[in-house]
Amino acid sequence: MFFSLKPAPHKPQLPEDKIDPAYRRLREQVFIGTIVGYSGYYLVRNNFSLAMPHLVEQGYSKTQLGIAFSALALSYGISKFLMGNVSDRSNVRKFLPLGLLLSAAVCAFLPFGFLLSNATCAFFGISESATMTLSVVALYCVLFLLGWVQGMGWAPCGRTMVHWFSGSERGLRMAFWNLSHNIGSGLMALLTMLGLFLFAGYWGSIFYFPAMIASVFALMAFILLRDTPQSCGLPPIEQYKNEYPENYNASFEEEMTPREIFFKYVFNNRLLWYIAIANAFIYMIRYGVITWAPTYLVEVKGYAIDKAGWAYFAYEWAAIPGTLLCGWMSDRFFRGHRAPATVLYLALVAVAIAVYWLHPPGSAWMVTASLVAIGFLIYGPVMMIGLHALELVPKKAAGTAAGLTGLFGYLFGTMSANIVIGWVVDHFGWNGSFVLLIASCFAAMFFVSLTWRPKRTNVSDIPKPV
Repeated sequence: MFFSLKPAPHKPQLPEDKIDPAYRRLREQVFIGTIVGYSGYYLVRNNFSLAMPHLVEQGYSKTQLGIAFSALALSYGISKFLMGNVSDRSNVRKFLPLGLLLSAAVCAFLPFGFLLSNATCAFFGISESATMTLSVVALYCVLFLLGWVQGMGWAPCGRTMVHWFSGSERGLRMAFWNLSHNIGSGLMALLTMLGLFLFAGYWGSIFYFPAMIASVFALMAFILLRDTPQSCGLPPIEQYKNEYPENYNASFEEEMTPREIFFKYVFNNRLLWYIAIANAFIYMIRYGVITWAPTYLVEVKGYAIDKAGWAYFAYEWAAIPGTLLCGWMSDRFFRGHRAPATVLYLALVAVAIAVYWLHPPGSAWMVTASLVAIGFLIYGPVMMIGLHALELVPKKAAGTAAGLTGLFGYLFGTMSANIVIGWVVDHFGWNGSFVLLIASCFAAMFFVSLTWRPKRTNVSDIPKPV
């Protein structure tokens, strides 16, 4: 049935002479589908940050809006883990577009829900201060729901990668796929500006205009995506590429129960816990640098606010070549090993942070260059941790594994970057915050290095699926 989210059934295998051309065509098609689909998620994820100045003008404090916005990160981290498990037992072609459609619907509803809350309070004669408080509560609830359905995006993309691409090529493929973050974020900014123009500057268009476009992206993703190679009459990717991961056997192609996924392959996986902890430190570095960069550059390095904004922009866009290089290195030089490239990048991040911190004011180009270097380097480990998680478990448990690392990253890393670093700066100054960031680099390197183990590929004596 169309509305069933169960994995697509296997089809009889195609004739031998049709397998290679079909595989080549469908691999590129589903790869484009994941980029289109996940870019669409970013069209309707962080729109609230662009609407905050308009709400401040209406009298809402930054603290109130910050509390409301925190709901998205909280629910997204939890959902990425739990919905990742659901995606492991679902049809990617339906699951990913469904999450995007729900995200678009919640995003479009947000301004209407806000207005409905205010209208209800006015109808019952509730005071202005109480109305604002209730409005913030309403925003919190809607943003929590948005974060939850947003959690349906990453895991099906990861499931697609491990089913359609072999281990020796996933590094560069995942690096290219990771650009969907930048594509979606950039398009969101353009669409919000276009929406404000088309709807006469009304702040609600920041939500419902990108949501309309995201719905189109969901349809495109449904058209392009396919579930597994076997659902298209093709053999597993391991058989097609003659490249088998360690301990591979026929059971890796069988769907698993939630109990098997959680307790056999995720919770009991020591290596997975190591990189999940490492991811918390990596996210603290990522958001600890960029969240506080404008304030630090203005207060300590003497930047004008516009120059600080350009440095922020350069940090984000430097991630594109850095991520691609990291993925390529892990495939080409480290033969599919993810830990060496991750540790190398983190060591260089520590050096770049030290330069960013210790270089004296007055040489803006060096400070900006060091900030750009951090952006170039830190997104490689961010991408690599997700890929590493996918490869530490059978592919039928990949979404749950990646969700666990995401849970640690958002709940412990991002929240620490916002709360802990702010507290450290207040009590120990900026020097204390940089000591914390560099210590996080070494902590992340330590936990990633615990997963530094040999990986077997192209092994002919591993049992093949029947």
